[in-house]
Amino acid sequence: MSIDRICFSHWLLTALLVAPVVADDVQLTATTATASVDEVATWPQWRGPSQQGIAPNGDLPSKWSEETASKIQIPGNGGSTPVVAGDRAYLTSGVEGANTLMAIDLNEKKIAWQVTLGDDRGNKHRKGSGSNPSPVTDGRFVVAYFRSGDLACVNADGKKVWSVNLQEKYGEDTLWWDLGSSPLLVNSMVVVPVMQTGPSYLVALDLATGELKWKADRNTGAPEEAAQSYSTPLAVNVGGREMIAVMGADTLTLNDTATGEEIARMGGFNPDAEKYFRSIASPVAEGNLIVCPYSRGATLTAVDMEKLAAGAGRDAIVWHRDDIGSDVPTPAMRDGIVYLISDSKNNKGTVSALAGQTGKTLWEVSLPRSRVSYSSSPLIAGDQLMVTGEDAVTAVVGPIGAEANAQVVSVNEVADSDQYTVASPTPADGRLLLRTKSFLYVIGE
Repeated sequence: MSIDRICFSHWLLTALLVAPVVADDVQLTATTATASVDEVATWPQWRGPSQQGIAPNGDLPSKWSEETASKIQIPGNGGSTPVVAGDRAYLTSGVEGANTLMAIDLNEKKIAWQVTLGDDRGNKHRKGSGSNPSPVTDGRFVVAYFRSGDLACVNADGKKVWSVNLQEKYGEDTLWWDLGSSPLLVNSMVVVPVMQTGPSYLVALDLATGELKWKADRNTGAPEEAAQSYSTPLAVNVGGREMIAVMGADTLTLNDTATGEEIARMGGFNPDAEKYFRSIASPVAEGNLIVCPYSRGATLTAVDMEKLAAGAGRDAIVWHRDDIGSDVPTPAMRDGIVYLISDSKNNKGTVSALAGQTGKTLWEVSLPRSRVSYSSSPLIAGDQLMVTGEDAVTAVVGPIGAEANAQVVSVNEVADSDQYTVASPTPADGRLLLRTKSFLYVIGE
């Protein structure tokens, strides 16, 4: 056994000994395999390692069908996008009334293990479930969050390390619809946003032990449903200082990553105090620039975070558009270009590329006409963009870039008998994962 593996075994044993809760309800459906330190979390959280929706390896399949893809049946009901470490994908589902986290062996094409982490709660909306937030993983630990308030960590063998119920600890959930915010993995911490009618906050826990690192109130005064948000935080670096950016409840906030201290906030995203401007799409950031969808997909606002942190308030706005946006899908961003799929009734199915510094439209591509909408977020893969509809049909657009002559390269269907999907396409070491309501498709080998 190598020194690295000996050190890892000692480290993992120590983590288990200090864990506040030990699992006794792990359900195995296949032989488990111990994770090694050589495994890398290539897609550690929703929107990937940079949180910009960029595949680390751009060489992904661009054309597929039911016949060319493998699929694993997923029990229960959930909409979480998978995360990936090594040859394992992790996702959540409500199975027979229980919050369930499962590991999928991408080589064997089967569920390696599944573990129960509380009682399922959700299904208030046809797109929702109690298991919509994506897990996070560093390859050694996996943390899952559920609508019930259960936040729990397991090791790579599916053994529970710690758990806490945020609602029991900090107050009942008041969201009108099912939870959508995914945890953020940053600096060996898990950060969870709770933005709702009533007390709202950010909370950070130690990844390995579940120890509370900090809790920061986030009350904004937004009216009724506008106070509720389903977006996910971003880890950003502003002027050399690590911060957490959160968009929701009519407000953009910046908090210090280490302490939780609020550094800056900017309101005004809802000047007419509309009661129902709940926020679903998350922002996307590159450098000091953060681009924030809002107003149910009617507006898009770019903000200079360094100016905001310095106290500029709304003078930190770089540009604002009220003729384009995205209500549910989160934009992707690379090399100063913002890519988004419109899901509004008037512009549904339009892929747009915008210049990040000016907001100017560089090009647009209309996807094939469809009755369905878009809840999945787009994925940048090399010189192409992948966009999945709620019917699990994925359009590939390319080439992308500032001066590209972009067009629809392919339209790919799978034959899920219940094709409703809200999960985003996920890269996995040259393969593409597509989670529908009933299956996890593994595309490319």
